[in-house]
Amino acid sequence: MELLNQLISAPYEFLRNYGGPFILVLSILVFVHEWGHYIVARLCGVKVEKFSIGFGPELFGRTDGHGTRWKVSLIPLGGYVQMFGDSDPASGHADDIVEDEDGKKRPMTEAERKVAFFAQPLWKRFSIVFAGPAINYLFAILLLSGLFAFHGQPYTPPVAATLVEGAPAEAAGIMPDDKIIEINGIKMTRFEDLVQSVSLNLGKEMNVTVLRYLGDNKWDTENPISLQITPKVEEVEDRFGFKHSVGRIGVISPPGKAALLEHGPFDAFIASLEETWRLTYLTLKGVKQMITGERSAQELGGILRIGAYAGEFAQAGIISLITFTALLSINLGLINLFPIPLLDGGHLVFYIIEFLKGKPLSPRAQEYALRTGFVMVIGLMLFATWNDLVQLKFFDYIAGLIS
Repeated sequence: MELLNQLISAPYEFLRNYGGPFILVLSILVFVHEWGHYIVARLCGVKVEKFSIGFGPELFGRTDGHGTRWKVSLIPLGGYVQMFGDSDPASGHADDIVEDEDGKKRPMTEAERKVAFFAQPLWKRFSIVFAGPAINYLFAILLLSGLFAFHGQPYTPPVAATLVEGAPAEAAGIMPDDKIIEINGIKMTRFEDLVQSVSLNLGKEMNVTVLRYLGDNKWDTENPISLQITPKVEEVEDRFGFKHSVGRIGVISPPGKAALLEHGPFDAFIASLEETWRLTYLTLKGVKQMITGERSAQELGGILRIGAYAGEFAQAGIISLITFTALLSINLGLINLFPIPLLDGGHLVFYIIEFLKGKPLSPRAQEYALRTGFVMVIGLMLFATWNDLVQLKFFDYIAGLIS
């Protein structure tokens, strides 16, 4: 209830603690994403008419020497780049009719068609659209690389220092001080990796490889042991009141604060690639669990939940905020690659179909697909926000006021 109480009783404190960090992080990531579209469009010779952070009425902006209007808009929940020749920011409609300064409409000249997005070869259009999600991933990798190189990567050995009595790990045969080196074929180099992997295995059997402890800080690497462990599913609630299901096997990490694993520049880059891949895999696994019903769809969070976590990470310090920014950048890039019309992934699907057919989908088919995508995206946003409000007990609060 803490988040709800602050939202209702002290709106300024809420905005400072949660809204401010959320808007800052989101604006940075939106800028990065749209800059990816923008810079590749410019490299491909396409004119960019608008670059907006936010939606709705313009708050302020400027027009550069290339004719691009850079602006900040009223609603800070996204952004867009509008290419020349697109009649809407989502590139959902192409139009070879332009409007002169006096308001008269006319067909594009040949020179104008050369810089119009819709008139570009397929590979250029694909590259421009793909650049947005791609640069979100690149940005996350660079953030994590810098963090690991200059600050270090949190590291706790993947060792079962102690076991919870009667828990799945003990029942399966894991012994104190065993080192867990692999789960379902994925290497565990840190206890943090183990926690991530186990928490997303909801009641499904895992193939776990362990090394038995020999004493004197040595493990039996010659005789790895393969065990089958099924995590126990538990529902946990964070301090904001948001609930989610996690898998637990009853393994407790070595005592003490996690060490910081120091990396050189190259090793830091490799570690950032591994972490980015791991986070992408775990996110996709979580989405799959929601689709198949293994995980409740009520765990799908919206802007309130993201804002709460952004504020919490910001209050924990700059290192935590950078980590959260990298995580959110990965998620933003991944979500935009989903094959939903209106998102970048939907446009990429259109281009793949165009490549296979040798011609684009009909305007009517694209129109219907984009409308469907719009309904899906808005529906998911509303559903996620509803989940946040329900778990924050907002409706219980309103009912209490009425009664």
